[in-house]
Amino acid sequence: MAISVDSPEVSRDLSKKAGYTFTILSDPNTEVIRRYDLLHVGGGPDGHDIARPAEFLVDSSRVVRWTNFTEDIRVRARAEKMLAAAKSLQ
Repeated sequence: MAISVDSPEVSRDLSKKAGYTFTILSDPNTEVIRRYDLLHVGGGPDGHDIARPAEFLVDSSRVVRWTNFTEDIRVRARAEKMLAAAKSLQ
């Protein structure tokens, strides 16, 4: 799942265009984004606030077992890195 500051409509359109099969939650007031300390003030186009990139690996008990944070919206964890983290939990 993903969380975005975009409206549900914008998130739905992005998801459809990109072929995503996961849910994108809309948080235009940045309530959840702030709760996880993920607000990147002025980091978006035209200086808009956005969620900073972050990935979480959550186990079946809802415990966060691995995290990856960056300050650059163009940087994401590689799939291989996330898969290795998941395999290390087994």
